[in-house]
Parts: sequence; structure tokens; C-alpha cells
Amino acid sequence: MQHFQHMAARHENLSKRERQAMDIVYRVGKATAEEIQEEMPDQPSYSAVRALLSILVEKKLLKYTRESRRYVYEPAVAPEKAGDTALKRVLRTFFDGSPGKLVATLLEKKDRRLPPEEIAAIRKLLDEQSNT
Repeated sequence: MQHFQHMAARHENLSKRERQAMDIVYRVGKATAEEIQEEMPDQPSYSAVRALLSILVEKKLLKYTRESRRYVYEPAVAPEKAGDTALKRVLRTFFDGSPGKLVATLLEKKDRRLPPEEIAAIRKLLDEQSNT
């Protein structure tokens, strides 16, 4: 558990650009510096992206492999574990640690109507949860 708390602390201390790069790598799974650069808003220079990725490797948030002449970056922590950590932080910060308050907020927003299939999936999860 201490490892995950340490990981969460490292994610909270990211610059805007570091967070953007991490979000891209988590979304795509693996990417080269050029691919990450193409996805970034207000595209920084290639050398700036490479420097940014080096920092994220030093922080042990990214790892890389070399494929021919390119470096391919991927998360050093599984996306599920990072997502769990981020979700816990959001719950604690904005919803007093209550998953119910989070769900209620999502469902109360009229401008974010959920599609019927998502509502059915949520009902199914709630039914499964209440049967355990």
C-alpha cells in the first residue's frame, strides 16, 4: 500500500505537460516521442518532448524499450492501478470519499444524460454489489 501512496504522490506533483504526456501514454498504451508530440495540445518541439519523457522515466512513471532506432514508451504502472489511485484521490477530494456522492453527481446532471446501455450496466453492477 505504501508503494501506491508513493506513486499517487508522484502523479500529483506533475507539471501540466508531464500530465498531458502521461494521459496520452495511458490512453494509447505505447507510443514513441513523435506520436506523443503529435497528440499534445499546443505541440511542443520534439526535443522538448524527449526531455519531458526522460524526466518521466527518471520519476519511474514511464519505462521504455528500444525498437530498432526508436524508443517506445509505456506506463511503468499498470493503467488499472494508476486509475484506482486517481479515482481514490478524486473521491477523497471532491466527494468526501463517498462513491455514492460521485454516482449521484453523475446522474443528477441533466446535460450529461447517460445512454440506456450505460444505465443498464450501472444497474447490473449495483445489483451484483447488493447480492454480495
